[in-house]
Amino acid sequence: MLGRYDRGSAGGEAKVEYGDGTMRVIKPGTYVRCAVTGEPIPLDALRYWNVDRQEAYATPEAAMQRLKEIGAAR
Repeated sequence: MLGRYDRGSAGGEAKVEYGDGTMRVIKPGTYVRCAVTGEPIPLDALRYWNVDRQEAYATPEAAMQRLKEIGAAR
């Protein structure tokens, strides 16, 4: 498996496994997509994700929106 900064020269969308405070790049790439907005998030800028849902979020607002959606679905 590749580490966070071992993305190689591959461009495009990465496949990432999200952990508690860490992430592991499974498939090299330069970005992941926000699960709420669909916008690309450069891996170097990725700060918000949900371990249980294995989703990335572009902003804290997007993360909060998803939490509200999850709460409303219960």
